[in-house]
Amino acid sequence: MSQEEVNAKAKQAVLKYDVKGAKAAAQQAVDEKLDLVQVINDGFTAGIQEVGELFEAKKLYLPHIMAAANAMNAGVDILTPEIEKSGANTGEGLGKFVICTIEGDIHSIGKDIVAIMLKVAGFDVVNLGRDIALKDIVAACKAEKPIAVGTSALMTSTMVNQKTLEELLKEEGIRGDLITNVGGAPTTQQWADEIGADVYSENALDCVAKFKAKVAQ
Repeated sequence: MSQEEVNAKAKQAVLKYDVKGAKAAAQQAVDEKLDLVQVINDGFTAGIQEVGELFEAKKLYLPHIMAAANAMNAGVDILTPEIEKSGANTGEGLGKFVICTIEGDIHSIGKDIVAIMLKVAGFDVVNLGRDIALKDIVAACKAEKPIAVGTSALMTSTMVNQKTLEELLKEEGIRGDLITNVGGAPTTQQWADEIGADVYSENALDCVAKFKAKVAQ
């Protein structure tokens, strides 16, 4: 199968909540030596983003999100070690990066993919998890002393917390020590500019490219 066909197969597996199909698509990508990052971005991530949009439109509900996430995780779990293996020497010592899904948002798929790709690129990633309280993000930034903190939001109702985080970091006097990154389906460059975030990442590859450029400055 071609790259595009496997990408489509991965996406459909997520949309159909098909764990077995997701595993098959991932394994096929590995066996046929396809671009695994592309399978994640254009296959699994594209599928979960579409599910997220349907959820926002109230055409799907939380059980559907969880079922889609299970399918995606099944595929990504196969691809992750292969990506790490192939990219283990792409860089090292680029700095510490705290990442999480913003408070109120239970979605972790996209954020986890970004975390994997940052790690592969050579960043020391501290993945706090999902639905992380803003005060806990601030506390982690104080304790870990990272060069950057990135938050993901998959819903418009939770992305407002990315703005609140910017304000809290300023109040705590540590905003100037950090590069802040926002991402997630509803976020845009305009949103990042509006709230004062340093970087907007459209996807995992975009995030890695922008932060490698940042640390090279």
